[in-house]
This record gives sequence, C-alpha cells and structure tokens, in this order.
Amino acid sequence: MDRPLLPRTIIGYVIRNSGVHQLGLATLSAAVFGLSAVPLELQRRIVNDAIKSGATRTILWLAAAYAGVAVLEQSFKLALNVYRGWVSEGAVRTLRQTIHDASNPQDGQAADTKDSAEVGTHTAMVVAEAEPIGGFVGMAISEPLLQAGILVSVIGYMAYLEPWTLVLCAVFLLPQMLFVPPMQQAINRRAGARITTLREVSGGIVDTGAPAEAGIEHVFTLNMGIYKIKYSMNMAMNLMYSLTVAVALGAGGWLAVSGRIEVGTVVAVVSGLGKLNDPWGDLVSWAREWSVDSVKYRLFADAVNGKGLATA
Repeated sequence: MDRPLLPRTIIGYVIRNSGVHQLGLATLSAAVFGLSAVPLELQRRIVNDAIKSGATRTILWLAAAYAGVAVLEQSFKLALNVYRGWVSEGAVRTLRQTIHDASNPQDGQAADTKDSAEVGTHTAMVVAEAEPIGGFVGMAISEPLLQAGILVSVIGYMAYLEPWTLVLCAVFLLPQMLFVPPMQQAINRRAGARITTLREVSGGIVDTGAPAEAGIEHVFTLNMGIYKIKYSMNMAMNLMYSLTVAVALGAGGWLAVSGRIEVGTVVAVVSGLGKLNDPWGDLVSWAREWSVDSVKYRLFADAVNGKGLATA
C-alpha cells in the first residue's frame, strides 16, 4: 500500500514531523526573549542610583531583581533546550526508521540484489546525514523566533533610551547583511558536493572494502574550503561588533562627560550591543544550518522518494 513520501522541503518535514511541538517551542522562545531587555534596564538603574544617590537599599533590591530575572530566564532556556533535544532526537529516529524501511522493501526484493552504490548511500544516510537533519528540526522555528525576538527587544529598548543608538545598530548589522549571504552560498555549494562525495566513498567501501583515495582527498579539500569561509565570516562579524562597541564607548563617553546622557545609559547601550552580538551570530548560524541542512535534506528525500518508499 502506498503511503506519503517525504516532503520536498525541510520546513515541510519539520511541520509534518513536529508541528504541535513547534508551537510549544515557540511559546518558550517568546518567554525567553520577553525577558531579554529587562537586565539592561536593571543595570542602568543600579549604576545611576549608585552614582547619584548612593541608595544602598534600592541598589540591593535592584540587584536581587536582576538575579531573579537571570534565574527565570535561564530556567526557560533550560526547558527550551531540553525540549528541542527531545524533538530533534525523535526526528533523527524517524529518519533512520525511514532508511530502515528503504533498506528492507516489502515487495520481495532480496537484500543481496542491491548494488554497492545503493548500500553505500543508505549507510551514509543512516550514519552521517540523519543526525544533522533531525537536529535542525528542534530549532527550525524556535531558534529564529528566539533570536529575532531578542534583537527586536534590545534594539527597541536602546532606541527608547537614546534614538541615536539606532545608528549604531545599523552600523553593526547592515554591512553583515551584505557579506554574509554570498559567503553562505559558497559554503552551501561545498556542503552539497561533500554529501555526494561521501556517498560515493561509502559505496566504494561496500564494493571494494576500502575508500577511494581520490574521494577522501576531495572531501578534505571541500571541508577545508568550508572552514576557511566559515571562520573568515565569523572573524568579520566579530570585528564589526568590536568596532561598533568602540564607537559606542567613544560617543557615549563624550556625551556622558558633557552631561547630555547618564553614565548608566552608556553602560546599558554597551551591554545592549553585547546582547545584539550573540543573537545576531546565532541567527546567522541558524541560517547557515538551514541552508546546509536544506541541501542535505533534499538529497536525503530524493534518495528515499526515488524508491517510492514511505516515511516512518
């Protein structure tokens, strides 16, 4: 009896495999980013109260509130990460069961009639490909929601304090929007070629008992290309962050000395830039995973659907 094939896109698979759980993950993500700007405001008030009035009792209450918010935020993050892990592992198990079905057809085909390329492909899919695809399922929707929510919350808070900080945010983010996409596309091309080559290497092991040396060298070259582009992109992103902080310290310090803004505001702005750096980097990493895992999933689905096999 025919059953549904794997969806064509990885997002389609995410929705089919874990649609209800994605709603739960999204709710936890909203709880986390809803608290993201609160520590910045508490820091600002603590610094200003300490400098202006020296109100020890107020400072202690604000410090206790800061600690309480930190505990609550980290508790939500713990629940989110454990839930993500459970969803991801369930997806990995389902994908591996799918390949098990593919390797054990019900139409009477004997296992020894399969060629080495087919066996090698299935081996690579079970061992190397199901894990990252399933891992992406747990973060497919909750991760961009979480990181984008933090970015919007922190940028909104900084703009509320000082509208000129929007210029800092633009200086930090806009250049990266220009160089990140083409570099990611270069990584994607190498990742797709790497998957194809590893399948050929697996087929060679099944056929001859040893991997082809040319295939091993090609995988090495592709991996090194991915590393060079990935870490160059990370370096450029970190440089943009450091330069933006330098501008914030210089401009904020000058405004504070001239009495135009409070010192606590400078502290909150610099801390806010730090809170932008991490979620922006995580969002770029998610986009990288999405791009690469979309290629992996498409090849995975093609291998399964080409046999007319059902999902687990």
